[in-house]
Amino acid sequence: MQAMLDVDERHWWYRGRRRVIRAELKTLGLAPGIEILDAGCGSGATMQVLARYGTVHGVELSDQAAEVARARAVGEVVVGRLEQLPWPDASFDLITCLDVIEHTPDDQATLRELWRVCRPGGWLLATVPAYPWLWSIHDEVNHHYRRYSRATLRAAARAAGWEMRRLSSFNSLLLAPAAAVRLGRRGREAPDGYTTDLAFGPRWLNGALEWPLALEAAWLARGRTLAAGLSLLVVLSRR
Repeated sequence: MQAMLDVDERHWWYRGRRRVIRAELKTLGLAPGIEILDAGCGSGATMQVLARYGTVHGVELSDQAAEVARARAVGEVVVGRLEQLPWPDASFDLITCLDVIEHTPDDQATLRELWRVCRPGGWLLATVPAYPWLWSIHDEVNHHYRRYSRATLRAAARAAGWEMRRLSSFNSLLLAPAAAVRLGRRGREAPDGYTTDLAFGPRWLNGALEWPLALEAAWLARGRTLAAGLSLLVVLSRR
């Protein structure tokens, strides 16, 4: 957790993912002044992005991360589990859940609880790691329970009551090199000081790695999708 908090503002992955989320939000035609939940809000950086659309709330399992998020003074941040949210039914018009569902033991229970607090006509925008065959030390160190195929993500969402509106891969251009590295580590123990891909390298390299995600965000903003990538992005709605 501390590794994420240390680099969340500057690391190419978090910056690039926020670009993708901003692009996707533009396609939803959100009304102003809506109620928003960032489920698994981490440091609160995404809450700052969401604040332009309405009143933002965050929930975070880590006390340490919740304190960092509260310090941004963007909106309410509570400590809690996604499977037992402290809000009444139908509280939010928009929910984001970014690379969190894979950390929960029962993804359908998590998705059902997110469905419960979403208003009819509301949206859930979620991201998860893709391809079960890519399972590696990276997932173990990050306490993942699973990686997703399109079929398993679609099935979990539908079983929880959600309607699928959009599904796309992203982080596509880095799929091949990342797969080579992670599969090469398979079967080995995590080395001392393993950084879970969050080491902040030279500024030029960080910027270069963010650039592909900027291109992908522009592509997704046009309503298009990507066929392959290290991550999946899904937009779900509640009737």
